[in-house]
Amino acid sequence: MKLKTSLTLIACALAAFAARATEFRSADIHPDGYPTVEAVKFMGERLKALTNGKHTIKVFNNSALGNEKDTIEQTKIGALAMTRVNIAPMNNICPETQVPTMPFLFRSKDHLHKVLDGPVGEEILAACAPQGFVGLAYYDSGARSLYTAKKPVRTLADAKGMKIRVQQSDLWVALLEAMGANATPMPYGEVYTALKTGLVDGAENNWPSYESSRHFEVAKYYSVTEHSMAPEMLLFSKRVWDTLSPDDQKAIRQAAKESVPMMRKLWDEREAKSLATVKAAGSEIITVDKASFQKAMQPVYDKFITDAKLKAMVKRVQDTQ
Repeated sequence: MKLKTSLTLIACALAAFAARATEFRSADIHPDGYPTVEAVKFMGERLKALTNGKHTIKVFNNSALGNEKDTIEQTKIGALAMTRVNIAPMNNICPETQVPTMPFLFRSKDHLHKVLDGPVGEEILAACAPQGFVGLAYYDSGARSLYTAKKPVRTLADAKGMKIRVQQSDLWVALLEAMGANATPMPYGEVYTALKTGLVDGAENNWPSYESSRHFEVAKYYSVTEHSMAPEMLLFSKRVWDTLSPDDQKAIRQAAKESVPMMRKLWDEREAKSLATVKAAGSEIITVDKASFQKAMQPVYDKFITDAKLKAMVKRVQDTQ
Protein backbone atom coordinates (compact mmCIF):
# COMPACT_ATOMS: atom_id res chain seq x y z
CA MET A 1 0.00 0.00 0.00
CA LYS A 2 2.85 2.40 0.92
CA LEU A 3 4.65 1.68 -2.37
CA LYS A 4 1.44 2.31 -4.35
CA THR A 5 0.92 5.63 -2.53
CA SER A 6 4.54 6.70 -3.19
CA LEU A 7 4.28 5.87 -6.89
CA THR A 8 1.02 7.81 -7.14
CA LEU A 9 2.63 10.86 -5.52
CA ILE A 10 5.59 10.67 -7.92
CA ALA A 11 3.22 10.35 -10.92
CA CYS A 12 1.27 13.43 -9.76
CA ALA A 13 4.50 15.39 -9.30
CA LEU A 14 5.71 14.42 -12.78
CA ALA A 15 2.42 15.54 -14.35
CA ALA A 16 2.73 18.87 -12.57
CA PHE A 17 6.23 19.54 -13.98
CA ALA A 18 4.87 20.12 -17.47
CA ALA A 19 2.09 22.46 -16.39
CA ARG A 20 3.75 25.05 -14.16
CA ALA A 21 6.89 26.85 -13.16
CA THR A 22 9.18 24.36 -11.49
CA GLU A 23 12.06 24.43 -9.03
CA PHE A 24 13.97 21.31 -10.08
CA ARG A 25 15.70 19.55 -7.20
CA SER A 26 19.34 18.62 -7.81
CA ALA A 27 21.69 16.69 -5.51
CA ASP A 28 25.41 16.81 -4.78
CA ILE A 29 27.56 15.22 -2.07
CA HIS A 30 30.01 18.14 -1.86
CA PRO A 31 29.83 21.20 0.42
CA ASP A 32 28.79 24.74 -0.45
CA GLY A 33 31.45 26.52 -2.48
CA TYR A 34 32.70 23.34 -4.16
CA PRO A 35 33.05 23.81 -7.97
CA THR A 36 30.38 21.26 -8.90
CA VAL A 37 27.87 22.81 -6.48
CA GLU A 38 28.56 26.35 -7.70
CA ALA A 39 28.38 25.26 -11.35
CA VAL A 40 24.91 23.72 -10.91
CA LYS A 41 23.77 26.90 -9.12
CA PHE A 42 25.05 28.86 -12.13
CA MET A 43 23.16 26.46 -14.41
CA GLY A 44 20.02 27.26 -12.40
CA GLU A 45 20.53 31.00 -12.94
CA ARG A 46 20.98 30.46 -16.68
CA LEU A 47 17.91 28.20 -16.84
CA LYS A 48 15.83 30.85 -15.07
CA ALA A 49 16.99 33.47 -17.59
CA LEU A 50 16.45 31.19 -20.61
CA THR A 51 12.89 30.27 -19.51
CA ASN A 52 11.94 33.81 -18.40
CA GLY A 53 11.68 32.70 -14.79
CA LYS A 54 9.61 29.58 -15.45
CA HIS A 55 12.19 27.04 -14.26
CA THR A 56 14.92 27.17 -11.62
CA ILE A 57 17.16 24.65 -9.85
CA LYS A 58 17.59 24.14 -6.11
CA VAL A 59 20.82 22.36 -5.14
CA PHE A 60 20.75 20.03 -2.14
CA ASN A 61 24.45 19.63 -1.40
CA ASN A 62 26.61 18.06 1.31
CA SER A 63 24.90 14.65 0.87
CA ALA A 64 21.61 16.11 2.16
CA LEU A 65 19.66 13.66 -0.04
CA GLY A 66 22.02 10.70 0.39
CA ASN A 67 25.18 9.38 -1.22
CA GLU A 68 25.68 9.26 -5.00
CA LYS A 69 24.21 5.76 -5.31
CA ASP A 70 21.07 6.99 -3.47
CA THR A 71 20.65 10.10 -5.62
CA ILE A 72 21.12 8.12 -8.85
CA GLU A 73 18.24 5.85 -7.79
CA GLN A 74 16.08 8.85 -6.82
CA THR A 75 16.77 10.49 -10.19
CA LYS A 76 15.90 7.31 -12.08
CA ILE A 77 12.42 7.11 -10.53
CA GLY A 78 11.79 10.86 -10.86
CA ALA A 79 11.85 11.66 -7.14
CA LEU A 80 14.78 13.95 -8.02
CA ALA A 81 14.99 15.93 -11.26
CA MET A 82 18.77 15.97 -11.45
CA THR A 83 21.96 14.80 -9.80
CA ARG A 84 25.65 15.55 -10.16
CA VAL A 85 27.70 12.40 -9.64
CA ASN A 86 31.10 11.03 -10.45
CA ILE A 87 30.91 8.76 -13.48
CA ALA A 88 32.07 5.71 -11.48
CA PRO A 89 28.73 4.83 -9.80
CA MET A 90 27.19 4.76 -13.30
CA ASN A 91 29.62 2.04 -14.44
CA ASN A 92 27.36 -0.79 -13.30
CA ILE A 93 24.30 0.89 -14.86
CA CYS A 94 25.54 2.08 -18.26
CA PRO A 95 28.51 0.10 -19.69
CA GLU A 96 29.71 2.96 -21.92
CA THR A 97 30.52 5.04 -18.82
CA GLN A 98 33.30 2.55 -18.05
CA VAL A 99 35.42 3.91 -20.91
CA PRO A 100 36.29 7.35 -19.41
CA THR A 101 36.77 5.67 -16.02
CA MET A 102 39.56 3.42 -17.28
CA PRO A 103 42.96 3.95 -15.63
CA PHE A 104 45.62 6.06 -17.34
CA LEU A 105 43.35 6.56 -20.38
CA PHE A 106 43.71 10.33 -20.77
CA ARG A 107 47.12 11.84 -21.49
CA SER A 108 46.26 15.31 -20.19
CA LYS A 109 43.41 17.63 -19.24
CA ASP A 110 43.31 18.93 -22.84
CA HIS A 111 42.98 15.37 -24.15
CA LEU A 112 40.15 14.71 -21.68
CA HIS A 113 38.26 17.84 -22.79
CA LYS A 114 38.67 17.06 -26.51
CA VAL A 115 37.21 13.60 -25.98
CA LEU A 116 34.32 14.60 -23.71
CA ASP A 117 33.37 17.67 -25.77
CA GLY A 118 33.39 15.58 -28.96
CA PRO A 119 31.44 12.67 -30.49
CA VAL A 120 32.65 10.04 -27.99
CA GLY A 121 31.47 12.15 -25.04
CA GLU A 122 28.05 12.68 -26.65
CA GLU A 123 27.69 8.95 -27.35
CA ILE A 124 28.33 8.09 -23.70
CA LEU A 125 25.78 10.65 -22.48
CA ALA A 126 23.17 9.34 -24.93
CA ALA A 127 23.84 5.73 -23.89
CA CYS A 128 22.41 6.48 -20.42
CA ALA A 129 18.89 7.16 -21.78
CA PRO A 130 17.68 3.52 -21.87
CA GLN A 131 18.55 3.28 -18.17
CA GLY A 132 16.36 6.28 -17.31
CA PHE A 133 18.84 9.17 -17.45
CA VAL A 134 19.32 12.12 -19.77
CA GLY A 135 23.05 12.89 -19.79
CA LEU A 136 23.48 16.67 -19.93
CA ALA A 137 27.20 17.41 -19.51
CA TYR A 138 30.52 16.48 -17.95
CA TYR A 139 32.37 18.38 -15.23
CA ASP A 140 36.07 18.04 -14.41
CA SER A 141 37.09 15.86 -11.50
CA GLY A 142 40.84 16.31 -11.78
CA ALA A 143 43.32 13.48 -11.60
CA ARG A 144 42.75 11.01 -8.78
CA SER A 145 45.68 9.81 -6.68
CA LEU A 146 46.28 7.63 -3.60
CA TYR A 147 46.57 9.03 -0.09
CA THR A 148 47.40 7.05 3.03
CA ALA A 149 47.40 7.44 6.80
CA LYS A 150 50.35 5.53 8.24
CA LYS A 151 52.94 5.01 5.53
CA PRO A 152 53.55 6.53 2.08
CA VAL A 153 53.11 4.77 -1.26
CA ARG A 154 56.07 5.39 -3.59
CA THR A 155 55.95 2.29 -5.79
CA LEU A 156 53.37 -0.29 -6.80
CA ALA A 157 54.83 -2.71 -4.23
CA ASP A 158 54.05 -0.26 -1.40
CA ALA A 159 50.31 -0.48 -2.14
CA LYS A 160 50.23 -4.26 -1.71
CA GLY A 161 47.80 -5.38 1.00
CA MET A 162 46.70 -1.86 1.95
CA LYS A 163 42.98 -1.38 2.62
CA ILE A 164 42.05 1.47 0.26
CA ARG A 165 38.59 3.01 0.12
CA VAL A 166 37.09 3.09 -3.38
CA GLN A 167 33.83 4.25 -4.89
CA GLN A 168 30.98 1.75 -5.04
CA SER A 169 31.86 0.44 -8.51
CA ASP A 170 33.14 -2.96 -9.65
CA LEU A 171 35.62 -1.26 -11.97
CA TRP A 172 37.15 0.73 -9.12
CA VAL A 173 37.47 -2.39 -7.01
CA ALA A 174 39.34 -4.07 -9.88
CA LEU A 175 41.56 -1.01 -10.41
CA LEU A 176 42.81 -1.02 -6.81
CA GLU A 177 43.12 -4.80 -6.76
CA ALA A 178 45.38 -4.52 -9.84
CA MET A 179 47.63 -2.36 -7.65
CA GLY A 180 47.72 -5.18 -5.10
CA ALA A 181 45.58 -3.23 -2.63
CA ASN A 182 42.58 -4.51 -0.69
CA ALA A 183 39.81 -2.43 -2.29
CA THR A 184 37.13 -1.34 0.21
CA PRO A 185 33.95 0.18 -1.32
CA MET A 186 32.42 2.83 0.92
CA PRO A 187 30.23 5.95 0.64
CA TYR A 188 32.24 9.19 0.52
CA GLY A 189 30.70 10.54 3.73
CA GLU A 190 32.10 7.64 5.79
CA VAL A 191 35.72 7.93 4.66
CA TYR A 192 37.05 10.46 7.21
CA THR A 193 36.04 8.31 10.19
CA ALA A 194 37.30 5.15 8.46
CA LEU A 195 40.72 6.76 7.93
CA LYS A 196 40.83 8.14 11.47
CA THR A 197 39.91 4.85 13.13
CA GLY A 198 42.12 2.70 10.89
CA LEU A 199 39.19 0.89 9.27
CA VAL A 200 40.97 1.72 6.00
CA ASP A 201 44.64 2.54 5.41
CA GLY A 202 43.97 5.06 2.69
CA ALA A 203 41.72 6.34 -0.06
CA GLU A 204 42.07 7.95 -3.47
CA ASN A 205 40.70 11.19 -4.84
CA ASN A 206 41.56 14.57 -6.37
CA TRP A 207 43.10 17.58 -4.60
CA PRO A 208 39.84 19.48 -3.89
CA SER A 209 38.08 16.41 -2.44
CA TYR A 210 41.14 15.48 -0.34
CA GLU A 211 41.13 19.02 1.03
CA SER A 212 37.38 19.84 1.38
CA SER A 213 36.65 16.51 3.10
CA ARG A 214 39.51 17.21 5.56
CA HIS A 215 40.94 13.80 4.73
CA PHE A 216 44.40 15.42 4.81
CA GLU A 217 44.02 15.72 8.59
CA VAL A 218 44.01 11.92 8.96
CA ALA A 219 45.95 10.81 5.86
CA LYS A 220 48.95 13.06 5.32
CA TYR A 221 50.75 11.08 2.60
CA TYR A 222 49.47 12.05 -0.89
CA SER A 223 51.05 9.91 -3.61
CA VAL A 224 50.63 11.48 -7.06
CA THR A 225 49.67 8.37 -9.03
CA GLU A 226 47.12 10.26 -11.19
CA HIS A 227 45.65 6.87 -12.08
CA SER A 228 42.32 8.23 -13.31
CA MET A 229 40.74 11.38 -14.71
CA ALA A 230 37.21 9.94 -14.49
CA PRO A 231 34.86 12.93 -14.96
CA GLU A 232 31.71 14.02 -13.18
CA MET A 233 28.31 13.74 -14.90
CA LEU A 234 25.17 15.85 -14.82
CA LEU A 235 22.19 13.50 -15.12
CA PHE A 236 18.55 14.48 -15.53
CA SER A 237 15.65 12.14 -14.76
CA LYS A 238 14.18 10.80 -18.02
CA ARG A 239 10.83 10.42 -16.25
CA VAL A 240 10.80 14.14 -15.52
CA TRP A 241 12.38 15.04 -18.88
CA ASP A 242 9.62 13.32 -20.84
CA THR A 243 7.00 15.54 -19.20
CA LEU A 244 8.71 18.74 -20.41
CA SER A 245 8.16 20.67 -23.62
CA PRO A 246 10.87 20.60 -26.34
CA ASP A 247 11.61 24.26 -25.58
CA ASP A 248 12.15 23.51 -21.89
CA GLN A 249 14.36 20.53 -22.75
CA LYS A 250 16.42 22.71 -25.08
CA ALA A 251 16.83 25.37 -22.36
CA ILE A 252 17.99 22.77 -19.81
CA ARG A 253 20.57 21.39 -22.25
CA GLN A 254 21.81 24.89 -23.06
CA ALA A 255 22.06 25.93 -19.40
CA ALA A 256 24.00 22.73 -18.61
CA LYS A 257 26.46 23.29 -21.47
CA GLU A 258 26.96 26.92 -20.43
CA SER A 259 27.84 25.82 -16.91
CA VAL A 260 30.78 23.67 -18.14
CA PRO A 261 33.35 26.46 -18.85
CA MET A 262 32.35 28.08 -15.55
CA MET A 263 32.93 24.80 -13.70
CA ARG A 264 36.32 24.24 -15.37
CA LYS A 265 37.49 27.72 -14.37
CA LEU A 266 36.35 27.20 -10.78
CA TRP A 267 37.95 23.76 -10.77
CA ASP A 268 41.38 25.05 -11.84
CA GLU A 269 41.24 27.76 -9.18
CA ARG A 270 40.10 25.30 -6.52
CA GLU A 271 42.80 22.75 -7.38
CA ALA A 272 45.53 25.36 -6.88
CA LYS A 273 43.96 26.55 -3.61
CA SER A 274 43.47 23.01 -2.29
CA LEU A 275 47.06 22.02 -3.06
CA ALA A 276 48.34 25.11 -1.21
CA THR A 277 46.06 24.35 1.78
CA VAL A 278 47.17 20.74 2.23
CA LYS A 279 50.85 21.62 1.77
CA ALA A 280 50.55 24.31 4.45
CA ALA A 281 48.88 21.78 6.75
CA GLY A 282 51.86 19.44 6.45
CA SER A 283 50.77 16.87 3.89
CA GLU A 284 53.68 15.10 2.24
CA ILE A 285 53.35 15.18 -1.56
CA ILE A 286 55.04 12.08 -3.00
CA THR A 287 56.26 11.56 -6.57
CA VAL A 288 55.68 7.91 -7.46
CA ASP A 289 57.07 5.44 -9.96
CA LYS A 290 54.03 5.96 -12.22
CA ALA A 291 55.20 3.48 -14.88
CA SER A 292 54.91 0.58 -12.42
CA PHE A 293 51.25 1.47 -11.80
CA GLN A 294 50.47 1.82 -15.51
CA LYS A 295 51.94 -1.58 -16.35
CA ALA A 296 49.70 -3.24 -13.76
CA MET A 297 46.44 -2.04 -15.36
CA GLN A 298 46.05 -4.43 -18.31
CA PRO A 299 43.88 -6.89 -16.29
CA VAL A 300 41.39 -4.04 -15.66
CA TYR A 301 41.05 -3.41 -19.41
CA ASP A 302 40.79 -7.16 -20.08
CA LYS A 303 37.97 -7.54 -17.53
CA PHE A 304 35.81 -4.52 -18.39
CA ILE A 305 36.50 -3.58 -22.01
CA THR A 306 35.28 -6.87 -23.46
CA ASP A 307 32.82 -6.09 -26.21
CA ALA A 308 33.85 -4.79 -29.63
CA LYS A 309 31.98 -1.50 -29.24
CA LEU A 310 33.76 -0.57 -26.00
CA LYS A 311 37.15 -1.64 -27.39
CA ALA A 312 36.57 0.57 -30.42
CA MET A 313 35.58 3.46 -28.16
CA VAL A 314 38.78 3.11 -26.10
CA LYS A 315 40.77 3.13 -29.35
CA ARG A 316 38.95 6.30 -30.51
CA VAL A 317 39.80 7.99 -27.22
CA GLN A 318 43.45 6.98 -27.50
CA ASP A 319 43.58 8.20 -31.12
CA THR A 320 42.08 11.61 -30.30
CA GLN A 321 44.74 14.28 -30.80
